[in-house]
Amino acid sequence: MDIPVYLITGFLDAGKTDFINGILKDGFAAEDRTLLLCCEEGETEYDPKSLFNVFTYTVDDPAQLTPEFFKKLEKQYRPKQVIIEFNGMWSFEPLYREGLPANWILYQIMCLVDATTFEPYLRNMGQLMMEKILNADMIIFNRCNEELRKALRGRNLRMVNRRADIYLENTDGTSEDYVTEDMAPFDLSGGHLDVPDNDYGIWYVDMMDNPQRYDGVTVRYKALMCHSKKFPGIHCPGRFAMVCCNNDMQFLALVCKGEGLEKFKNRQWVEIQATVKKEQCQAYDGEGPVLYVTDVKPCQKPDPENVSF
Repeated sequence: MDIPVYLITGFLDAGKTDFINGILKDGFAAEDRTLLLCCEEGETEYDPKSLFNVFTYTVDDPAQLTPEFFKKLEKQYRPKQVIIEFNGMWSFEPLYREGLPANWILYQIMCLVDATTFEPYLRNMGQLMMEKILNADMIIFNRCNEELRKALRGRNLRMVNRRADIYLENTDGTSEDYVTEDMAPFDLSGGHLDVPDNDYGIWYVDMMDNPQRYDGVTVRYKALMCHSKKFPGIHCPGRFAMVCCNNDMQFLALVCKGEGLEKFKNRQWVEIQATVKKEQCQAYDGEGPVLYVTDVKPCQKPDPENVSF
């Protein structure tokens, strides 16, 4: 039987326990026997009234988190689902790569961040902080005020984690989406954009999220030629991006149409000039940016060759 695992991460005092108390109070464990693994001890305690059908277990050392350990807990508590309140000072890459048993499915990673301490944590423990931001499915910045909201949006974290839902929890008790309509990373007022080599990843994410923003805009950029095997006749040049580490390389490709593309070999560096159109495309399984190429020529590869965020 598969057991869904919900990983709640963030640094000390980020609000993890309050968040877990809240979802338990809302009935998260009302019907499913739940195992709650506590990997750090903060000032806030779990509400005993919310622990009905919930069994807690404290973990003091990340070395404990092995498949054998989890199978032992499964046999002892027979959970239908698992919540892990993860220690923010621990890297969770070993856990989600090889630490869970085959039937323990990492269903969702939620990262809570205290907005008042985000900047100093980012400066002093950037790798640990960005690991959480990059891999989360949901990110919640709490204790926000107007100044902190502006600073957070100025960083445009949506560019480093495109799939996550990001929310800002304000000090007055209100909540709002992190992404706003005016969060455009490039000036498109002139109808043309020369994409900086170092900003290909930011441009790609914004194009995929907001193709209507680029509709009719002429762009020039460098990419590796790629001819799709899955969709014959489709050309999809792009660049490799390091999302989290060297083992997490992804090819960020865009559909291109036009004469001359077929003359270039796969993995040959080219400079492309094209006009963007938002339209239905089978390769996107829906609407997306299709680039109508007016000029393509070989070029030197950018330095660095791979994209990072």
